[in-house]
Amino acid sequence: MGTIHIEGMEFYSFHGHYKEEQIVGNKFLVDLILETDMSIPAKTDDLHDAVNYQIAYKLVKREMEKKSKLLENIASRILDAVYAELPGVTKASVTVRKMNPPMGGKMRSVNVTLTQ
Repeated sequence: MGTIHIEGMEFYSFHGHYKEEQIVGNKFLVDLILETDMSIPAKTDDLHDAVNYQIAYKLVKREMEKKSKLLENIASRILDAVYAELPGVTKASVTVRKMNPPMGGKMRSVNVTLTQ
């Protein structure tokens, strides 16, 4: 078994509970960790035997383009897409981070992590 880490995927999206967030948008960072059996691709050196992390990125990008009110919803959709479209994944974890959230005080980010 092994893990693939795709860290700091950056998106400008229009997620948020408040109408203003859905109009103005915000910067989001996404980290994705995929657990998979790497024994075969380690020997064959063939992408067809591996979990293709370019496809994983495209799944995340697609889900980040769909508006959501909650980070939990985004993270859940990403995990659903990973399991539907990357059959070699045995475990996945996603962190969705909203930068500079409108919380009434200064903070770098707020994030949600889901593991399945």
